[in-house]
Amino acid sequence: MNKENLISTSKNVRRNIIEMLYESKSGHPGGSLSCADIITYLYYEKMNIDVNNPKWEGRDRFVLSKGHAAPALYSVLAEKGFFSKDELKSLRKIGGLLQGHPDSKKIPGVDVSTGSLGQGISNAAGMAIGLKLQRKTSKVYAVLGDGELQEGLVWEASMAAAHYKLDNLVAVIDFNGLQIDGNNEDVMGIKPLDKKFESFGWNVICCNGHDFDEIDNAFKKADECKGKPTVIIAKTIKGKGVSFMENQAGWHGQAPNEEQKEKALVDICK
Repeated sequence: MNKENLISTSKNVRRNIIEMLYESKSGHPGGSLSCADIITYLYYEKMNIDVNNPKWEGRDRFVLSKGHAAPALYSVLAEKGFFSKDELKSLRKIGGLLQGHPDSKKIPGVDVSTGSLGQGISNAAGMAIGLKLQRKTSKVYAVLGDGELQEGLVWEASMAAAHYKLDNLVAVIDFNGLQIDGNNEDVMGIKPLDKKFESFGWNVICCNGHDFDEIDNAFKKADECKGKPTVIIAKTIKGKGVSFMENQAGWHGQAPNEEQKEKALVDICK
């Protein structure tokens, strides 16, 4: 693992996120910044993909179940070379390539269109079943928000994933503790996540979602698990990297103005 490259790339990803949201005047900075390190690791270190052939059948699949964090995914895809970084300026603009949520029909590198919470992990489980039936060795990786776990659909998919012994499925919970209406536990308590997933038959791993050594170790442990799906509960910080956004629910869905954008870019470069 090239840790220095991952750290440098994740900073570029965060800069892109801030600049995209400033240009679009709308979007979701908090949850995009909190999952930036996880998605960067997956695309730069973990997943078997081909930038020149996004639909290659032998690829690993990625599902951003928390589709509103699309700026993080778009930024990584652009940095990786799936499309020009100039496209990032089109976020949420009429006629632009990049919609507010991922669109698999139009955007190179996007495997599943997502947005309605709970449906992404359901798609991921279905894809994992399909790969199993075809005897393919590819894996499916899905990133969920913690507030998303309040959707019943998540637990139906989790039950099915364990029943079908989907050891080719790895779900990552972006556990930043906040959602649009405030603290998760005030809106609808989701703890204890580890025991809940264990009771559903999953292999559970916990890590710091901003420490690449811990992230790397977590995914290596996931590779060792056979006969059941794995969930990585990644403790993160909403708005990570931008001092005035960190741990602030108000930045769930608010774009920065010019002054805030400049301050955010300075913070990220530190």
